[in-house]
Amino acid sequence: MENLTEQIRERISVHLIHMTISNPRQKGGIRKVVVRPVLLKKELYFQKSSYDEKKVYHENLTQEQCREQIMELLFPFRQVELVTETERLTALISKKGKATLKIKKEQNCRKAEELSHNRQKKYLIPEGKPVPYLIDLGVMTKEGKVVRSRYDKFRQINRFLEFIEDIIPSLPKKDTIRILDFGCGKSYLTFAMYEYLHEQQGLPVEMIGLDLKEDVMKHCNELAKKYHYENLKFLTGDIASYEDGNSIDMVVTLHACDTATDYALFKAVRWGAKVILSVPCCQHELNSKIGCSDLAPIMDYGLLKERFAALLTDGIRAKLLEEQGYQVQILEFIDMEHTPKNILIRAVYTGKKAGREPVNRCDDLCKSEGTLERLLRNEEDR
Repeated sequence: MENLTEQIRERISVHLIHMTISNPRQKGGIRKVVVRPVLLKKELYFQKSSYDEKKVYHENLTQEQCREQIMELLFPFRQVELVTETERLTALISKKGKATLKIKKEQNCRKAEELSHNRQKKYLIPEGKPVPYLIDLGVMTKEGKVVRSRYDKFRQINRFLEFIEDIIPSLPKKDTIRILDFGCGKSYLTFAMYEYLHEQQGLPVEMIGLDLKEDVMKHCNELAKKYHYENLKFLTGDIASYEDGNSIDMVVTLHACDTATDYALFKAVRWGAKVILSVPCCQHELNSKIGCSDLAPIMDYGLLKERFAALLTDGIRAKLLEEQGYQVQILEFIDMEHTPKNILIRAVYTGKKAGREPVNRCDDLCKSEGTLERLLRNEEDR
């Protein structure tokens, strides 16, 4: 083990490409650690990324700090892979602490600028390539350059497509995959989703965008026809009253206000959707229903109470979906600096249902149940 740590210490330098420490000895907690060099203000650091089941935690270390932490990093794991510009080191660590070490010469090509912490991100929609719907929606120029004032929207679209890319394996294998986008608005993300899944990935999707604004839906239908998106259509309607006689495989609801999100989630569950992607907005309902003397430091201040109510609302929604057999993750949609409405609920149906206890524990906090809980409980009682 001492030989392994010494070999790794020597290779923690500017020549390191990445080091991955994996295969933990215990379940739960951190399942993988990745270390790579980065340049921050022209100084060499090593970014340590620690992954658990739902989140990733980043920490930037100096070269000496990283070398000092090697034993601490290695001890809970069984496997190490370290790649430099000229070598690949692999090691297996037994439960007695004995390391089986292999070092192989390997020539890797890497440009120095790749160390930059702020290097240009490779987007699923690349910059510089004209995309018709982004041009018509004012995000790109005809030359494919992102309009400066719309760059946040461009990043948001690409971030959303990363979530779509992740759930593709969870979509059913069938002749037609039906997707419903509630509250689609101007449909930046709807067009992006269709173009990515149907045009780029070649999946047999049929998509419907739904919104209350008739003139906007008319314009979106015109654009879909212009781009020859034959399996994409837009309808005018309300989330709560919308019904669909066919099966729905994925439900998307982005920034649907307050209880509109609850109705969308309820409909998704009732239709047996395999995937749900939801970015809630304006969670007001529980604000007036929360009452708990133990939380006076929060409840006595309107702003804090509002934020707490929003987090509690989304937490309850996630647990209710787990009750219905979904595996749920709460993820950051885009950076908080761009919008406070940045939480995404991603739910994939597995059929493994959780118990009611987490939601029931909230009874002491709320005077009455929220909309999604009421809808689901009423459906169960039928």
